[in-house]
Amino acid sequence: MHSNDKVQLFTRAGLPMRVFLLNTVMLIMVGIWLTGFDKVNWSLYLIPGVFTLSSLFGICPGINLWQIILGDKK
Repeated sequence: MHSNDKVQLFTRAGLPMRVFLLNTVMLIMVGIWLTGFDKVNWSLYLIPGVFTLSSLFGICPGINLWQIILGDKK
């Protein structure tokens, strides 16, 4: 990547990615519910929280991270 090339941050995730994130949140939360909300570690709530925010606002941190690492421009 050249020094004058800029990577666009905060790429908007499309509808399929947003639905995938919500489905993943639901699956993780069902797993936590079946295990018991009081028995799981607090860190298991981080991913569903991030994925929920990503699906609501359409900004996917995973897509943005890989675009920065790989230098893909859109």
